[in-house]
Amino acid sequence: MKLLEGKVALITGASRGIGKGIAESFARSGASVAFTYLSSPEKGMALEEELKSMGVKAKGYRSDAGDFKAADELVTAVCADFGTIDILVNNAGITRDALLMRMSEQAWDEVINANLKSVFNLCKAVQKPMLKQRKGSIINLSSVVGIKGNAGQSNYAASKAGIIGFTKSVALELGSRNIRSNAIAPGFIETEMTAALDEKTVQGWRDAIPLKRGGTAEDVANLAVFLASDLSAYITGQVINVCGGMLT
Repeated sequence: MKLLEGKVALITGASRGIGKGIAESFARSGASVAFTYLSSPEKGMALEEELKSMGVKAKGYRSDAGDFKAADELVTAVCADFGTIDILVNNAGITRDALLMRMSEQAWDEVINANLKSVFNLCKAVQKPMLKQRKGSIINLSSVVGIKGNAGQSNYAASKAGIIGFTKSVALELGSRNIRSNAIAPGFIETEMTAALDEKTVQGWRDAIPLKRGGTAEDVANLAVFLASDLSAYITGQVINVCGGMLT
């Protein structure tokens, strides 16, 4: 039996990068996959077809995780289409990098809304089906930047640090109902976004990592599969770094 067979997962922001990697790994592990996309409808539809070709039920939804009402409507729609939600992965997020002296209020608000408020929105909405079945796994994507900070990313770091505090609080609140809440903190993960950067700069980052390479979306997805599965049944309230030893 596959690790996630019989489970229904909802993943936000899955049309590319880490979110896409998690969706693909969940499908390979036997889960039915509902996922969201916002700015890339073509990629969202392509992913839906890819997941279906793996022999699992899959559906993409165009939805803004940062919108409270839209998040609630999304969960209602997914439960109607799939029956329930066993796993929630809060992956949706953006960056609006700038030094504090140059950062606009809009850049702050947009990042906090997309990265942190979205986690509140989806966790609050998904409580209902999870409490009803008295089980569930919530996985929130934080970042090593939320642990150590990073110059030029005070908004992003604040949002990712907030996710950690939120994750731990939810674990304490819902643990008695067998609902687990954990966070993943990726380090330097090589995706489509990093592919556009200068190779010399990227190699410098790789050289500074003990494992001497950037991470892949699959590296993060492997941990997500574990946290979503019953193998991690006694793990909650934790933050696990996937950073090749960057923070060691």
